[in-house]
Amino acid sequence: MKLFFKLLRAILGPVLLLKESLTRPQGVVRLTAEQSRVDAACKKLSLYQFNTCPFCMKVRQEMRRLSLNIDLLDARNSEENRQTLLTQGGSPKVPCLKIIGEDGSTRWLYESADIIAYLRQRFAVT
Repeated sequence: MKLFFKLLRAILGPVLLLKESLTRPQGVVRLTAEQSRVDAACKKLSLYQFNTCPFCMKVRQEMRRLSLNIDLLDARNSEENRQTLLTQGGSPKVPCLKIIGEDGSTRWLYESADIIAYLRQRFAVT
């Protein structure tokens, strides 16, 4: 069974990445000063993800739509990132957004819909 899913990922992975590339949304355009403020806020965010995870792709597409420069951390091929996600976040599940608050506290947000809602609420263009 494990071999079946590994083979399925090997076949579907490149197809999913091609689809993501071809359907890349146009990012919002902000004034330079506003984009600089957004970029500074994004330095306190990290997305733990797998390249071919469909839920991670949804989050990355929303990041592009909102023109967010959030660090992407590969939790599949990096044992260090996977271990951090497990020990600090509590679960190896992806996508997971690590949020460092103004007070230095860390929040781990799982579920693509919750992550997208958070990004839209925090970075929506008005």
